[in-house]
Amino acid sequence: MNPTPSKHALVTGCSSGIGETVCLTLLAQGWRVTGLARREVSFSHPHFTGILLDITGTTQLTAFLETLPQVDAVVHAAGLMQAAPLGQLDLQASEALWKLHIGVAEVLADRLVDKMPDGGRIVLLGSRTSSGAAGRSQYVATKSAMTGMARSWAAELAPRGITVNIVAPGATQTPMLDNPQRQSSPPKLPPIGRFIQPQEVADLVCYLLSPSAAAITGQQLIICGGASL
Repeated sequence: MNPTPSKHALVTGCSSGIGETVCLTLLAQGWRVTGLARREVSFSHPHFTGILLDITGTTQLTAFLETLPQVDAVVHAAGLMQAAPLGQLDLQASEALWKLHIGVAEVLADRLVDKMPDGGRIVLLGSRTSSGAAGRSQYVATKSAMTGMARSWAAELAPRGITVNIVAPGATQTPMLDNPQRQSSPPKLPPIGRFIQPQEVADLVCYLLSPSAAAITGQQLIICGGASL
C-alpha cells in the first residue's frame, strides 16, 4: 500500500491539457493533489481529489480555499484564449481573461500564502507571446501583467524560501490549440517542426516544485521550440 504523500499541491485547470498532465506527473512523483476544474476529470487516483468549481467566482473560490489544509505548492494552469484584431475586440472577453489569468491567481496566492510552509512553491502558466503578438492583445495583456505580478510576489516571499515562477509555453498540443476563438490568429508551427507537448511543460513545472529549484524565483521560463529565435 502506498504511503500517504507528505507534499500537497493545488492545481487549477486539471480536466485537460497542461493542468491534467501536471496533476498526473505530480501524482506519479508521489504528491497528493487537489485539482480544480469546471468539468469532471478523466482519471482517478487514490491521492487525487477533484473539485468541480468555477474558479472565476471569487466568493466560491475563497470559501473553498478556506477549507484547505496546508498547501506546499500552487500551480495555476487554467487558461483561456481569445484572439481578435483591433476594431473587433470583445470587451467582455477581456474581462474574462483578466479574471481567470490574473484575478484567480491573486485570490489563490493571497488566500493560501499563510497556509504555505517556508520553501513552498507557486507556478503560474504564462505564454511565450507575453511580449506581444499581433491579433492577441487581450490575451497577451494578461500574460504580460502576470510577469510583473509574479516577480513582485517572488520579491516578497524570498525571505521565506517560497519561490514564484512562470512557465511560458508556445503553441502547445492541447484542446486550446483548436479553439475557434483564435481563428483570426492561428497557432504557428515552431522551428522544431512540431508543437510543444503538454508533458514537456508539465515536467518543467514539476522541476520548479522540486528541492533542486529552490534558488529559481521571479523568472519566466519559456518553452517555445525555437519560435523566439
